[in-house]
Amino acid sequence: MRCVETWHSGGRRFEEFETASRGSTFPPGMGLPGRVWTTAKPVWISDVARDANFPRGPIAAREGLHGAIGFPILHGQEILGVMEFFSREIRPPDEDLLLMLASAGSQIGVFIGRRRAQEELDCFFALSLDLLCIANFEGYFVRLNPAWERVFGYSKDQLLSVPYIEFVHPEDREATIAEAAKLMTGIDTISFENRYRCNDGSYRWLLWTTTAVVGQRLMYAAARDITFRKQAEEELRRYARGMESAKQELEENAARLGQLVKELEIAKRRAEGATAAKAEFLANMSHEIRTPLHAVIGMTELAMETRLTPEQRDYLRTIKDSADSLLTLVNDILDFSKIEARKLDLDRVEFNLRDTLEDTLRVLAQRAHQKQLELACHVRPDIPDALVGDPGRLRQVVINLVGNAIKFTEQGEVVLGVELEDRADGDVRLRFSVADTGIGIPPEKQGLIFEAFSQADTSTTRKYGGSGLGLAICCQLVELMGGKIWLESSVGKGSTFHFTARLGLQKTGSKKIAPTQPVNLRGLPVLIVDDSATNRRILEETLRNWRMKPATAESGAAALRALDKAAKTGRLFRLVLIDALMPEMDGFTLAKRISQDSRLAKTTVIMLTSAAQTARRARYRKSGIDAYLTKPVKQSDLLDTIVTYLSRPATRRERPRAVRRTAAREKTRGLRILLAEDIPANQKLATRLLEKRGHTVVVAANGREALGALAKHPFDLVLMDVQMPEMDGLTAAAAIRKKEKTTGAHIPLVAMTAHAAKGDRARCLAAGMDAYISKPIQTQKLFETIESLTAAAPGPGERGEAPLPVIDEAALLPGVGGDRKLLRELAELFLEDAPGVLSRIKRALSRRDARELTAAAHALKGSVGMFSTKSAFEAARALEDMGKRGNLAEGKKAYEVLEREMAQLVKAIGALR
Repeated sequence: MRCVETWHSGGRRFEEFETASRGSTFPPGMGLPGRVWTTAKPVWISDVARDANFPRGPIAAREGLHGAIGFPILHGQEILGVMEFFSREIRPPDEDLLLMLASAGSQIGVFIGRRRAQEELDCFFALSLDLLCIANFEGYFVRLNPAWERVFGYSKDQLLSVPYIEFVHPEDREATIAEAAKLMTGIDTISFENRYRCNDGSYRWLLWTTTAVVGQRLMYAAARDITFRKQAEEELRRYARGMESAKQELEENAARLGQLVKELEIAKRRAEGATAAKAEFLANMSHEIRTPLHAVIGMTELAMETRLTPEQRDYLRTIKDSADSLLTLVNDILDFSKIEARKLDLDRVEFNLRDTLEDTLRVLAQRAHQKQLELACHVRPDIPDALVGDPGRLRQVVINLVGNAIKFTEQGEVVLGVELEDRADGDVRLRFSVADTGIGIPPEKQGLIFEAFSQADTSTTRKYGGSGLGLAICCQLVELMGGKIWLESSVGKGSTFHFTARLGLQKTGSKKIAPTQPVNLRGLPVLIVDDSATNRRILEETLRNWRMKPATAESGAAALRALDKAAKTGRLFRLVLIDALMPEMDGFTLAKRISQDSRLAKTTVIMLTSAAQTARRARYRKSGIDAYLTKPVKQSDLLDTIVTYLSRPATRRERPRAVRRTAAREKTRGLRILLAEDIPANQKLATRLLEKRGHTVVVAANGREALGALAKHPFDLVLMDVQMPEMDGLTAAAAIRKKEKTTGAHIPLVAMTAHAAKGDRARCLAAGMDAYISKPIQTQKLFETIESLTAAAPGPGERGEAPLPVIDEAALLPGVGGDRKLLRELAELFLEDAPGVLSRIKRALSRRDARELTAAAHALKGSVGMFSTKSAFEAARALEDMGKRGNLAEGKKAYEVLEREMAQLVKAIGALR
């Protein structure tokens, strides 16, 4: 306890005693204040100079002070302070005086408590975001909190100087006066709404709760600004009116759109608000569009696999591109509708950031390379890789932004960048940027492009196409990811779109790309040759992060000078990364010059090339290139390639290999499949696809026919359309599962639907379906689903037919742009290389050389991946994993498996030549 204030009577001051009192601290029980504090009762000291527990006694004696009284200031049980009184006289205790002072201390405590409570109320009054006021029965405000000035723009004096009714909207004044009259009779207002005028002339809606103290002739009120709620209600009414108009219009066209109107009526009856009704309408519309699109896209793909003239192939490609564009538009409209209705939920799954972004850019690489644009991805080294979020929606935003950048850029580059903005416990906030050197956006148009169905210029739509929904969807998705989106642009110079996203960190920690293979990359001298400063910077940063020592050159001539200097000083570059397309001296010429220099015989050359150039295999071989990678280069692919080629023995150069991961198709057995589908075009498409895969197909036009077919014949699997006449797919599935309860059997059921309403997947699975695929059906997805459900023991549809081919030429053609000549060239290269790589693997196993086994198996895996079934690919990967672990105990058995799979693969590939 410390002294905070002193006072005295008369003209004499006790300066020394006052100074000592202010400088002293009194713990409980010490001195007069401490004793009062401990007992919570008044204490009387007749003579402080003689009191043993009064540290200031000697000073008091010098000042002539003797008698002392101390009493507590109490508020309930709490001691707020102690008051001391001193006298120059020695006096005996006076009990009556002590009682009086104790009472005075309690009264002072009550006063202080009330003052504190008043100050707290004033503080809440001032800080409240709601509008608080006190008004008198005469119709004037008496007191207002600061929220009034902030919301309405008036000064406090303006609000207090005129009757409050003058601020009320003319249409609301009569009801406001009537409500005030009720208050004056003692009836409280629970909920009352009216409009108040702002200083700028606009009005805001207020929701009032009020009570009156009639004796004081005062009204105490709290109001909440509900303007936004009122606007939302008006929007909902507008939507409702719009939906009613749409309903009437659809009824007028009932003959042409009968089925669509029926679904709209169902959606309208179930919808409780206009937004929900609109979302259901769009979902139903998508079903009607997706159903014919399914047949158009599927039949077009089948036709493109047949022998065609160039003119016919061009026509079919145009049809497919148009259908894909229409499907994209339908998907965009559905996404936008779900976002508006707040029905779009983000997933939270673990994913690898760099792989996700780099794989996304690979989808767009062909479009960029067709326009001779550089497409690059720059993820800063401090960005964690192992994240938790929705990679699908992140990919959707990136595809839209990068796709737009490519579309509106004629020359230069498009760069996706990622930087770390913030890292907290359990999550990170990342800033993504997409920079281009395109046409740019005028400042007056920049605010429009994030709005739905808007573009910067209508002429842009005519020239480049697009619905104007993409950026609006991106904006909403970014908000769902806890971020924001904005842009910087200059006409004629380009644009940079930025967006932020908050993503979780995986509990296992951040997985950084780091060299873990059996080769030491620390301090490895590497030369990067690229005319793009952006690409040089990204590659240099990546290699430095892997502890290498990169140097850069902006041209072939500069690279030759650097290589010559390094050779003369004895500090040779072990690795050279070369861009294929450079002015003056391209990458192929530079590579050939390197291969002709005997001093650089041990230098590994890796070419970085666009997808459009990968067909020039002969030129790679002649130029002495060890390997090539397709831009934009994945960091994991680059690292794997470097490790593979630096781990091999320094012998003759092998032919260049494309680092490419192509999903291998598994061997499948012929199945007996029941197809329940009511639309003839879809029946024909699905039957053709399945029969090409080697399956036997029986068609049922509805659920009732499907049940009849199942009762007569055994099947391995049922593909069930959800919407069919007489009996729909869900009802049929429920009937099948009910019957199986008595037999103990279980046949795989796969739902097929073009419907896109939320909850369809859950309804299908609840009805007994094993899997769910949406229309238009993706062929690969369909086959993967079938094979995943039938990978167990042979079913009734397997009758000992010959196995399907190891490879499918039709499936490989899209990967080489439909170029059969290129496919045959790849087949020849594979057949030439495969025996040598198999020999390397066998020698490595016999010598127990784990490092050589890893390199050889990895090389074979990369080649096999372009052609093989999963079996051969997995056999090669198993040997690679053994080498990495250094455990070769099962190597012989694994090699025997690989040898068998390779024998089948070589035979199948030989048929392609």
